[in-house]
Amino acid sequence: MSEFVTDVHALRAAARQEMLKGPVTAAYRADLPRVLVLLNAALATETVCVLRYRQHHFAATGLNAEPVAEEFLRHSEEEQHHADLLAARIAQLGGTPDLDPMRVAERAHTTYVASTDLREMIEENLVAERVAIAGYTEMISWLGDGDPTTRRVLEEILASEEEHAEDMLGFLGGGH
Repeated sequence: MSEFVTDVHALRAAARQEMLKGPVTAAYRADLPRVLVLLNAALATETVCVLRYRQHHFAATGLNAEPVAEEFLRHSEEEQHHADLLAARIAQLGGTPDLDPMRVAERAHTTYVASTDLREMIEENLVAERVAIAGYTEMISWLGDGDPTTRRVLEEILASEEEHAEDMLGFLGGGH
């Protein structure tokens, strides 16, 4: 194991010289412009998921709809939390969260599918969760150690998306 040695005076000088860059220091190894593009795409994806789950919550009807509708509402709230985490990280990195409705739909990895059929709602949400899982997994792999804070945010969201997929699969009668 190599010894950790740093020049504290050089660190302090660099911090002072580039203080207006906020948390982005010379130690930041990711491609910041690309990270901001990816985070805004993830933000768009989460925003579409919030809206889809919310529509499904209110449109779900039928004999067994109540527990599913409540799960849709819970997922909508969790997806909003994900969107908030992403928007906060974008701002922290010096970017601007892009929530323009016209661009959100274009950038989102998932689609907005309004439905009144309960099974179709569940299936659409399961597909969307699987898309999100694949997207977050790819982003995390691409980031590697270049931006550990963003990676941790994405890993937290990924874990939640995996739970959402498991919930939807359970409603379809699948599971492990």
